[in-house]
Amino acid sequence: MSVAALAELVAELPEGLRHRALTHSSWAEESESYGRLAYLGDSVLALAVAADLYERFAEIDAGGLTKIHNHAVSGVSCAEVGRELGVPEMLEDAEPDVEEAIPAEALLAGSRPLPEATEALIGACFVAFGFERTATAVAAAFSAQIEYASETRVDAKSALQELLARRQAHVSYEVVAESGPAHRRTFEVEAIVDAEPVGRGAGRSKKAAEQMAAEQALQRLGS
Repeated sequence: MSVAALAELVAELPEGLRHRALTHSSWAEESESYGRLAYLGDSVLALAVAADLYERFAEIDAGGLTKIHNHAVSGVSCAEVGRELGVPEMLEDAEPDVEEAIPAEALLAGSRPLPEATEALIGACFVAFGFERTATAVAAAFSAQIEYASETRVDAKSALQELLARRQAHVSYEVVAESGPAHRRTFEVEAIVDAEPVGRGAGRSKKAAEQMAAEQALQRLGS
């Protein structure tokens, strides 16, 4: 994973902007937390990866590009890149000594704070350095996720259904959580087999979240 260019941008961020990108809403007023930067970074990430896919995969149609894109910019992918960048350590260092603040360790145990902080840092880089430089660094940082998604363009839900059919089992999907404003909703979905959750995924749509849950279920069930 080539995160060097993005890590360099993060290191060059003005201190105030970097601090805001690493400030959870329980650590400060909502207007001073990373929410707005994460909103911006989500869009920058989406466009940077979309542009990279368009140039890289001239032979793939729009539907195929969308499937790769959904996997490459998912919460799971953002978390992977965030760990490589050292975002968990950055959040721990930024944790304030305030009684009401949720500890960084507790935040990092959840599914959203790490990818959101990663998106916020991307948003901060866009504000500080503009789109072209940020997009180049982002595409390089997510190159491993893009390659993986392009090489495994299987419909995870169909693959899981076929696997379970051979075992005479059935899968259902249940939305277990929703977060974010109406225009930027995130859904968390569980894949359930024989009344037992076997996979969990998050996405900007229920379908994308179901695909991520199915992919995790396939990994867990040994396929």
